[in-house]
Amino acid sequence: MERAAPGSRRRRRALAGHLLRSLASVAVLTALYYLAPLDRGLGVGAVMVFVLGLLLFGCLTAWQIAAITRAEYPRLRALEALATAVPLFLVLFSATYYLLADSRPASFSEPLTRTDALYFTVTVFATVGFGDIAPTTGTSRALTTVQMLADLVVVGVIAKVLFGAVQVGLRRRGLDPERPEYLDDP
Repeated sequence: MERAAPGSRRRRRALAGHLLRSLASVAVLTALYYLAPLDRGLGVGAVMVFVLGLLLFGCLTAWQIAAITRAEYPRLRALEALATAVPLFLVLFSATYYLLADSRPASFSEPLTRTDALYFTVTVFATVGFGDIAPTTGTSRALTTVQMLADLVVVGVIAKVLFGAVQVGLRRRGLDPERPEYLDDP
């Protein structure tokens, strides 16, 4: 029976670690969303938490970019960064939609549960358009427009910046960024 090379075992362990941390991030953020006490309505406090959450998202993204450039496996680190940042972004908007629908029921074409709010958020993020849930008031349309614009930033600018960080990380390790292997191992 052949034994795996030490480098191969290390790559598999790194891959497993990145995948487990990514899954854990998604699971924790989703659990926090469903467990958070979202019963105070959409007031000044909720708006402040939303704005602070977006600032946290920006800081997390900046920190992740720096971490990618220093990572042993920059491509895997970038995927892990996306698995943390994107769910955080979606949960922030979803919670805000939920609070808005709860405090002003006419804001959407139907009442929103937490799952409905998450569904609506992902629908807007994926740009598949509105189906059964649509914003119906000026406030809900404005918030949805903010999300659409932020989606463009997340999908376009941040993805490009993360890709650039991967390139820097690979070059820093002396690797060719055009090399197709996903584990970045020489």
